[in-house]
Amino acid sequence: MKASIVILTWNSTDLLRACLQSLSQALTAYSHEVVVIDNGSRGYTPASLRLEFPWMQLMVNRDNRGVAPGRNQGIGVAQGEYIILLDDDTAVEPGAFDRLIAYMETQPRVGLCAPKLIDAAGQLHLTCRFYPTLFDKLARQVPFAHAQRLRRETEMAEWDHNSIREVDYVIGACQVIRREALLSIGLLDERIFYGPEDVDFCLRLRHAGWQIIYNPEAVVVHKERRVARSFFSGLSWKHMWGIGYYFWKHKYLFSRKRLYRRLAKAQSLATASPS
Repeated sequence: MKASIVILTWNSTDLLRACLQSLSQALTAYSHEVVVIDNGSRGYTPASLRLEFPWMQLMVNRDNRGVAPGRNQGIGVAQGEYIILLDDDTAVEPGAFDRLIAYMETQPRVGLCAPKLIDAAGQLHLTCRFYPTLFDKLARQVPFAHAQRLRRETEMAEWDHNSIREVDYVIGACQVIRREALLSIGLLDERIFYGPEDVDFCLRLRHAGWQIIYNPEAVVVHKERRVARSFFSGLSWKHMWGIGYYFWKHKYLFSRKRLYRRLAKAQSLATASPS
């Protein structure tokens, strides 16, 4: 099995249907499977799609276990040489996964590769970024001009996003992960319920000497269904706890400089060590 497409879904069955419909042309050159994890949906659930998509493997959780645990559940049963993590609010353009896997087949040090994401109107989503700092996170909450400039710098907004490039991290809406790389660092960190498990995973890959690549030759439409939450909701507190835990885990807060020095040293050792 060349690839396993792992889709985590929660209360978005109609979006999931559109996502599954797009997969028929997304990956045609390689053998693959599709694993769907229903993370505690209520009412109109993905189980209703079994007859329409009999080829999907459906795993159903009674409750929402969080993003990292849910995705790890799917990874645990996946058989593919490549694991494709995909959000349920996406539609994959024809040949997109074929192109990403073909690229990774020629680049053995690429541990994770991601496509260009656009919205339904064709506008670019800024999905490859520099590692966050606390200043970046605060800048997202205030309208001041300096804060918005800082946010755009972190999101690489001035770059045209039309060429293949190594980046710090890409958001988790669509990621193609080499199984060898996954085995070298382990699964997603389940202590992060909802964000920033994708940043943490990319950072751990780079620390182990793997490359993170943005490849715009493949395109995925991201409808970006945002989960509504108030500042005082349980989901908001879990998200903020996850951000704090991320900074504590990787031992930086206001500046990336120390982090980059540690990464450079780790990558040098990884390159020098015998394979």
